[in-house]
Amino acid sequence: MKIIVDAMGGDNAPLEIVKGSAEAAAEYNVDIILVGDKVRIEKTAADNSIDISKMEIFHASEVIATDEDADSVLKKKPDSSLSVGMKLLAEGKGDAIVSAGNSGAICVGGTLIVKRIKKVKRPAFAPVLPHFGGGYFMLIDAGANLESRPEMLMQYAVMASAYMEKVMKINKPRVGLANVGTEEHKGLELQHNTYALLKDSDLNFVGNVEARDLPYGVCDVCVCDGFTGNMILKTYEGVAKALLKKVKGLFTKSFKNKIAAGLIMSDLKAMAKEFDYDEVGGAPIMGTAKPVFKAHGSSKAKTFKNAIRLTKDYVDGNVISEISKAIG
Repeated sequence: MKIIVDAMGGDNAPLEIVKGSAEAAAEYNVDIILVGDKVRIEKTAADNSIDISKMEIFHASEVIATDEDADSVLKKKPDSSLSVGMKLLAEGKGDAIVSAGNSGAICVGGTLIVKRIKKVKRPAFAPVLPHFGGGYFMLIDAGANLESRPEMLMQYAVMASAYMEKVMKINKPRVGLANVGTEEHKGLELQHNTYALLKDSDLNFVGNVEARDLPYGVCDVCVCDGFTGNMILKTYEGVAKALLKKVKGLFTKSFKNKIAAGLIMSDLKAMAKEFDYDEVGGAPIMGTAKPVFKAHGSSKAKTFKNAIRLTKDYVDGNVISEISKAIG
């Protein structure tokens, strides 16, 4: 399996991206194609004793910054590492692509360069988030499409269910519809019509779910429009970080508290690990004709290595084929 890596995308590129790619190649037995400034990539690897001798490098002279327009991947910077990587994937030079770069540009590139699965109306950004039960749920859409129609949300549910079953190994994933209440009549026209579609589908639909219940594992797939999803995502991440910071401050503010922390240190570490995004690595862009994976923008080597692991599982699970069958 060949996985294309945008070596220049992300806050810590190229060092952490190249390092994580090397670790993934060794651990997961995948072939890596690095895309980016060839001289800089080779120098980074040499300076940090990273073995990239078995990796292909495709030179790209430009980089899309995180604050640039999403359509930069198409016109403004056609020789960017992300643009070149997407073209390689579209041409069949690799089996999937992973990038920690500009989220909007990744979505645009996946949609217009790699293209959509036949009959998929819109690809969606779909992060997998931890919950207190020790497992994960997928939030779809988390920002790719701010306005959605019921049939789009229905497709999101189908795509996410396939991913959670084939990659996350959850049998008959429970699908919930994000809403302002659990009652069937709650919400606006979008929620009412989507509810009807999901209720009549073959999916394991568990009804409306409220955002406050997501941390408790109320569903395996949470479906919503991109505006709502992005708000949920940012709030979820922000509260998790604030909570962990608060707990750390509580246990370090006095000698007595430090002793107490020592007594439950293993439990504290386990809790922190549950909400550590390094364990997941990123999120797929669901609906593209070939696997496109968005790694966290602040990815360190461990994070990016895990993003490659999930991308490999995405390919091995034939998720795109499953989506095509379900939607077609």
